[in-house]
Amino acid sequence: MDGRTIQLYGRIILRGDIRALSGLHIGTSKDTVGIGEVDLPVIRDAYRRPYVPGSSLKGKMRSQWEKLKGVQQNQQIGRVEGKEVWIHACEDLACPVCTIYGVTGDFAKDAPTRLAVRDVPLKPESLEGTTAILYSEVKWEVAIDRVTSAASPRQMERVPAGAVFSPMELVFSVYKAADRARFGDVLTGLQLVADDYLGGQGSRGSGKVAFEDLSVTLKTGDEYREETHPSFSHKSLEELIAARAELLKWIEEHIAVNGGA
Repeated sequence: MDGRTIQLYGRIILRGDIRALSGLHIGTSKDTVGIGEVDLPVIRDAYRRPYVPGSSLKGKMRSQWEKLKGVQQNQQIGRVEGKEVWIHACEDLACPVCTIYGVTGDFAKDAPTRLAVRDVPLKPESLEGTTAILYSEVKWEVAIDRVTSAASPRQMERVPAGAVFSPMELVFSVYKAADRARFGDVLTGLQLVADDYLGGQGSRGSGKVAFEDLSVTLKTGDEYREETHPSFSHKSLEELIAARAELLKWIEEHIAVNGGA
C-alpha cells in the first residue's frame, strides 16, 4: 500500500430532458436482416422502447472536446465495422478530456473519472399517436455508385423529431478544488453536442437535439445530503451557460474542498 487516499467532497447532479429536433438514429448491431425488417434499426430497451445510451452521449461529448482542443488520438480502444477506433488518453492532470471523461487502466490517474452519464429512457407520451411503427419511423436512403450511377436503397429506422428522452442524469464527482470549475466544461460538452448531432447519420440530417428543463442539485459533506437551488432549475442549456459564472460560484460555496488543486 502506498498510503494514498481519495476524498470525495461532493457530487454535482445535472438532470433534464433530451428533445429530438430531427429524427434520431442510435443504432444497434445486426448481422442479418430478415424479410420486412429495416437495415439499420435503433437500439431499444427490454420494453422495446428506444433510448439514449449513456455511453453514446458521453462518448459524443468526449469526441467533441477532443476536436475542440485538437488533442492527439493516441490510444486505440477497439474496432467498429472493421474500422479502428482511437481516443485521446494522457496523464496530464490539467487535461479536461482525460480528467472528466476518464482513461483506461494503462494510465496512472490521480482520482476516478469525474463524469458518469446514465442511460436516458424515452418518454412514450411524447410520441403518442404520431408513429405507425412502435416509437419510430423509417427513412429511406439511396447510395449512388459514383462510377456506374447504380442506386442502392436502404432503410434506416429513426426516432421521430419531437421525441423526448427523460430523465437525463449526469453525475459529476468532486475530488479536487479544480473539479468545481471543471463542471463548466461539462456544460460546454453538451453545447458542442447540441451544435453537432447525436447518434448516426448526422451529416444527412439526423440527430439534432436540444437539452431542456435542466436543473442542478448538489450532494455534499459528511451527511451526503441533497441541496437544491431555485435559480438553477427549469433552465434551457443556453440559459444555464449564460448563468455559468453564478452557477460555478454557487458550487464553490456549497462544496468545500480541503486544499489540493
